[in-house]
Amino acid sequence: MKEVKTAIVCGSTQGIGKAIAHQLASEGVQVVLVGRNPERLQATRQALEEAFGPQPHPIQADFSQPMEVKSAIAAWVAQGNVAHILINNSGGPKSGPIVDAHPEEFLSAFNQHLICNHIMTQALIPGMKASGFGRIINIISTSVKQPLANLGVSNTIRGAVANWSKTMANELGQYGITVNNVLPGATHTGRLEEIAGVRAQKTGETIEEIFTDMGKESPMKRIAQPEEVASAAAFLASEKASYINGINLPVDGGRTKSL
Repeated sequence: MKEVKTAIVCGSTQGIGKAIAHQLASEGVQVVLVGRNPERLQATRQALEEAFGPQPHPIQADFSQPMEVKSAIAAWVAQGNVAHILINNSGGPKSGPIVDAHPEEFLSAFNQHLICNHIMTQALIPGMKASGFGRIINIISTSVKQPLANLGVSNTIRGAVANWSKTMANELGQYGITVNNVLPGATHTGRLEEIAGVRAQKTGETIEEIFTDMGKESPMKRIAQPEEVASAAAFLASEKASYINGINLPVDGGRTKSL
């Protein structure tokens, strides 16, 4: 009988994280939701259970508080739980030019993204090693290949996460654990609506007009839907991706200019 895999999906109550949780659950994976809002966690879990059957109890943790994340994942592992798949995913820093960014913004983003990714990964590696199977997938940004305008802090921290991930891939591959990054382009999420809202206040455009303009930057002439990013993450999480390790996979319709 095929072993049922368990996935921990961070930032799983909205946007790309929620879409990944649904995609994995639809493929028979047991999904442990991680988020800071207990009401959203319960609502998302209920939706998964109605569609795909019983799911494990969620983990409540705020990724702006690394020690809270460390305590929560340590308690989960201490109960004898093992995750075969880890989706590191957290909302991006606020937009703005890098010249205007305060040092504290970099520290906050570094903690929320790289440090929390590291805490989650370190806690789950022993179980992955013991099972001989591990998939660590980091949802980052195409900015690791081509910095994006007006996202100075995000560009900086995303690059750090990408290099951390590549280093992890080099060290963990021998244990049957792969580490890869998914790089979404402009994707219709609450995060993108927030960025578009800031621009709309300055220009007088509607969010729909801004989304149309963003879509024109891609050869596909549209922005992505979260489910399209989720499909890429689900493939990297599967057994079929067993020899794909240490890569950055853009899901941006071809917008990124580099190979």
